[in-house]
Amino acid sequence: MISADPLTLPISTDRLTRRFDTVTAVDAVSFEVQRGEIFGLLGPDGAGKTTLFRMLSTVLQPTSGTAHVAGRDIRSGAEAVKAHIGYMPQAFSLWGDLTVLENLRFIADAYDVPRTAIAPRLDRLLGFSRLGPFRNRRAEYLSGGMKQKLALAATLIHEPAILLLDEPTTGVDPVSRREFWQILTELNMQGMTVVVATPYMDEAERCTRVAFFHHGRVLAVDTPAGMKARLTGVVIEVNASPRRAALAAARALPDVQQATVFGHTLHVVVPDDGHHAVLLRALQAAGVTVERSGVIAASLEDVFVSLMGRKVRDESGT
Repeated sequence: MISADPLTLPISTDRLTRRFDTVTAVDAVSFEVQRGEIFGLLGPDGAGKTTLFRMLSTVLQPTSGTAHVAGRDIRSGAEAVKAHIGYMPQAFSLWGDLTVLENLRFIADAYDVPRTAIAPRLDRLLGFSRLGPFRNRRAEYLSGGMKQKLALAATLIHEPAILLLDEPTTGVDPVSRREFWQILTELNMQGMTVVVATPYMDEAERCTRVAFFHHGRVLAVDTPAGMKARLTGVVIEVNASPRRAALAAARALPDVQQATVFGHTLHVVVPDDGHHAVLLRALQAAGVTVERSGVIAASLEDVFVSLMGRKVRDESGT
């Protein structure tokens, strides 16, 4: 791997901002990524994660603010930044009419990888990505999961120190997602710093630290455990029907801090588990049938919903 200066942070941003006409896609974002982390950017579609990645990879210039990647300013040191990073965008951008091996060789040439180094690197990348048996298959005939592994292998061909992955497993089947994360964990254990954007809470749990991203802003940065500790109160999971009536009844209670639909259940946040019985009585009084209920551990999604709600209340002044 190309080694950046060990005394510098892999990534640091200071009020980094990008506007498109009247839309602010990234709004005064400041955070730091430590060496050897798997740092997760967690947020819904449209939160600004892709715009942030495009700036960090020097594809897009910021409107204001600064960022340093591997100790280099993304404005004045773009070429040096590119030498130290591997950037994998959301969309598969390799050539469908080329085979797996042809794609990797082409990317190696584009990065001026020394001729003597290409063959051993290809063997290593094909091995760890499990693409060896498919080396002569055209990329257009690969499954979604295999395409993502090929894109990752291409991103690693010049042996970067920092990996930027923009929602790499979106639309990929669960088995391929698990295999992809096994590969990321192996790379991280070898010393690579990984920054990954994801909409999936289970993937965020695998990160060293996560940043909650919403409407172009970072709401919080912490470890997964630290994030969960931020949620005050307890979470009661309720399986009830009709669900809409249950949600309305829960939200009508004065001590309910938050009530949200999670799949087929409701997550209701109350000050303490003593409010469990009060909640059940209110649901029954509203004509709701409760099939199951109980106190559960807070999830990252519970915390994210809480932080978003707090942000909305702060902005509205309520």
